[in-house]
Amino acid sequence: MLKTTQTAPDFTLPSDDAGEISLSSLPPAPVILFFYPRDDTPGCTLEARAFTDLLPEFKAHGAHVLGISKDSIAKHGKFRNKYDLGMTLLSDADSDTCENYGVWGERKMYGKIFMGISRSTFLIDSGGKIARIWPKVKVEGHAQEVLLALKSLPSREPE
Repeated sequence: MLKTTQTAPDFTLPSDDAGEISLSSLPPAPVILFFYPRDDTPGCTLEARAFTDLLPEFKAHGAHVLGISKDSIAKHGKFRNKYDLGMTLLSDADSDTCENYGVWGERKMYGKIFMGISRSTFLIDSGGKIARIWPKVKVEGHAQEVLLALKSLPSREPE
């Protein structure tokens, strides 16, 4: 289980812009990783739109915002275009990154047990350390809470 102050696990995943993104290849800056179950479902849509609405403020604080689910790049593209989402969406089809971040596992809904992503968010500081973890996210007000946590990060001087 990941903890704050721990180095965030690196990953390389395909993105909705037809490229690949590695955590380690991003310029030194805070990163918001939000893991969500599925594209174009009510809760996931509300969450992605809330992050999009606040994207100018996240960017003003130098942060990269990345959404991760197991959905395909094609589905991500449709989802992004349908709702005019502003952040990059990454596909973790084989669940490796989800497993490394501890968000993949057994879930229960309507009495059925299945494997899936537990909606979770990680705030990673500009030094690559996990600054904050939100497990089992409730969508309402979540993006605003992440923005407040980002604003409270100590600023790092370039080395």
